[in-house]
Amino acid sequence: MTTSSSTPSPTPRPPTPPPPSRPLPPAGSARRGGPAAVGLLGCGLLLLGGAALTCCTPAPAPPRLSPDDVIKAATQRLTDDCLLRQGLTPPRPGQSPPPDAERERVAEAMFGAGRTELSLRLPTGHVVRAHTDGCLAAAQRRLYGDQRRWFRTSTIVNNIEPEAAHGDRTLAEVRADRSAELADWQRLRARALTEAEALLQRRNGPASS
Repeated sequence: MTTSSSTPSPTPRPPTPPPPSRPLPPAGSARRGGPAAVGLLGCGLLLLGGAALTCCTPAPAPPRLSPDDVIKAATQRLTDDCLLRQGLTPPRPGQSPPPDAERERVAEAMFGAGRTELSLRLPTGHVVRAHTDGCLAAAQRRLYGDQRRWFRTSTIVNNIEPEAAHGDRTLAEVRADRSAELADWQRLRARALTEAEALLQRRNGPASS
């Protein structure tokens, strides 16, 4: 008698459990995390010892103007305002030249017109002249306090080297002779720098001359 054997059926495996679901974040966490995530992306995220640290690079500070540039900027602002009050366009490098009549009006308004009121003869024989009217003279009075005094002092100090060369003297000798003018120049320039800094700090307001 032949005994028939049947192939045993495979043992069924237990069903694979589904992966554990992650707990839902508390309400409002996505809203709170949004700006923080943006900030981390903008600044960068640094992992140190298991702690997350934000690393931000500060924006570079604007270059600091030199004292000469501060005074020049304040002088230009004062002269620009002076010209604009007269209905004139302040000149700028690279702009199209205005008609001759307009250019003459701007020059007279800026530097003064007619006979020059200030004059100084240098040891070299050259004569330097300037006006006491005009926008530039008004700006100098505002910054230096005394335009006539600044004209004389700055003209002498700016021509110390030509004076030394003309007299066949050393620069140190001429500087020693001009010590009073040099000290006066420093005092006037310090005053102008203080006035210019205050003026530029109020750049959003009107500048009166």
